[in-house]
Amino acid sequence: MFELLANYGDTVPLFNVFRYITFRTGAAMMTALIFVFLFGPAIIRSLRVRQGRGQPIREDGPQSHLIAKQGTPTMGGLMIMTGFLVATLLWGSLTNPYVWTVLFVTVCFGLIGLYDDYLKVTRSSASGFGGRQRLVLEFIIAGLAVYAVSRIGEQPFSTSLAFPFFKDFIINLGWFFVPFGAFIIVGAGNAVNLTDGLDGLAIVPVMIAAGTFGVFSYLIGNAVFSDYLQIHFVPGTGELAVLCGALIGAGLGFLWFNAPPASIFMGDTGSLALGGMLGSVSVAIKHEIVLAIVGGLFVLEAVSVIVQVVSFKLTGRRVFRMAPIHHHFEQLGWKEPQVVVRFWIIAFVLALIGLSTLKLR
Repeated sequence: MFELLANYGDTVPLFNVFRYITFRTGAAMMTALIFVFLFGPAIIRSLRVRQGRGQPIREDGPQSHLIAKQGTPTMGGLMIMTGFLVATLLWGSLTNPYVWTVLFVTVCFGLIGLYDDYLKVTRSSASGFGGRQRLVLEFIIAGLAVYAVSRIGEQPFSTSLAFPFFKDFIINLGWFFVPFGAFIIVGAGNAVNLTDGLDGLAIVPVMIAAGTFGVFSYLIGNAVFSDYLQIHFVPGTGELAVLCGALIGAGLGFLWFNAPPASIFMGDTGSLALGGMLGSVSVAIKHEIVLAIVGGLFVLEAVSVIVQVVSFKLTGRRVFRMAPIHHHFEQLGWKEPQVVVRFWIIAFVLALIGLSTLKLR
């Protein structure tokens, strides 16, 4: 829509605003927010009717969840995804290859999560899609996206790894960039998925990370700003700020219904899609390592699960009272809102550290 209106910018000065990424990012944010607000209640009612008993609760999870969260519908990621897609298609540049690459990953990961949620609901079991099958599909999708990114950009930088805090430290990964980038995207998707265990816990850190990478995308895609900040200029990536804005708007709308006590869970439909989206944006703008900083909370959640599993298999002992680590703090006596808000604070601090890499070079 914006391209049609922007064409009249020369004759109607007011329409010039549609050419600016900053304006369209704000418009995408508001569009997604309003969309989720308007259609969210109807989506929740429909899912509640169709799912009956709602998302199955893990029997090995906190016992308090078995009663408090039983019957809450899942697949709330559909609310986020529809608002995100509508806003992106209205305000994003549909001629930009980076936009389509990120959308490809986001939608495909969302569909995998949707199928997984569907199996859980229909089988009334906390286990859904086979883990190995799901990972193989995710790596195929992510690999195709990373290959596309490597062909869009300029060689050899498009297959290189840039390091934060250093303006000239770059390593050309060559063909290894594809599996490396795929690992980043798949890891991000599953890390966000593991974080989504308490009401509102995952969506706010996701929005914080999206806002941070929206700033990075805008600056990295702008030749003047990237030169001033001495960061690497990647033409075309500025448009990804619009997608990040759309995600923030959809996330805010979803949080209205997901705030404790949640009326709906995002499920794998949302968590896989959102994590995949963040991962693919980081690969496109060459800030994969910064994602590990900004998304450090997601990394911590994933590492806690890995450590717990490895420790139990090797020694028969558990490092944490329960994994992921947010359940560990619940077992220590923290109330759910305490865990959630404190984790939000950690995510915000990590985002500030990530943003500091723009100047500390």
